[in-house]
Amino acid sequence: MKIGIIGLGLIGGSLGRVITKRTNDAVYAFDISDKAMATGLLLSAYTEKLTQENVGEMDVVFFSLYPNALENALNEYCPKLKDGCLVIDCCGNKRRVYKQMKELAEKYPNLEFVGAHPMAGREFSGVSHSTANLFDKASMILVPVKARLQTLAFIKEYSLSLGFEKVVMSTAENHDQIIAFTSQLAHLVSNAYIKSPTASQFMGFSAGSFRDMTRVARLSPEMWAQLTVDNADFLVNEIDNIVGALNDYKSALKNKDIDQMKKLLADGNEKKLLSEKMRRSKTNE
Repeated sequence: MKIGIIGLGLIGGSLGRVITKRTNDAVYAFDISDKAMATGLLLSAYTEKLTQENVGEMDVVFFSLYPNALENALNEYCPKLKDGCLVIDCCGNKRRVYKQMKELAEKYPNLEFVGAHPMAGREFSGVSHSTANLFDKASMILVPVKARLQTLAFIKEYSLSLGFEKVVMSTAENHDQIIAFTSQLAHLVSNAYIKSPTASQFMGFSAGSFRDMTRVARLSPEMWAQLTVDNADFLVNEIDNIVGALNDYKSALKNKDIDQMKKLLADGNEKKLLSEKMRRSKTNE
């Protein structure tokens, strides 16, 4: 197959690297940054440059772009794709792109459209930090827009061949609601946590908990600003939930109510144990 990748960041670059490493497919890539293209070529993230002339030869095209750039790219490239081409976006939010893909599917009925979200990442961005094993044991979330069952089966098997451990089907609405909690809230909490004046004095006083809490405070402001604002309704709800929980702890502390604090901590501990139990049961299915 001929695989096109538009956007050579961490995800696009890692996709290209694992495809070139683990399959015999030809990978064509394009990024507006000449530096990203040069780095991607050195890292074997692609073998040929994706151009306006050869994009019509692609069997699959991955769009790995920030939300604001994705909309324009889909409008630009879809008219140039051949019949039967599979269009896959890798954006971290799905409702807006789902709506656009639905419209494009009516306009270009001979194309297939699927939303995808590789649940993998690092605190670093850019193709220079991409790896060929980024997706090992990760989850791939698929949001079908317009695709045949055999196409979805192909994406599942292809994802597993690239190292993904599982493939999960979702609606755009459900995806964005859950991602607001599992990913976007975690990044905002980490980013806010490191702003404490005490953070500058951490040397010699920190261990694993500090590293875990601050790891994803390091992020791409441009990308995460777009992702969080685009998913503001679900994310604001999650922020309200955690602020409410923190206020409960704050109240217990101000009142020096050790029994209430024990109760709150026990409840959180219980919920963590339950989540681990659920994870293990799903893993063993």
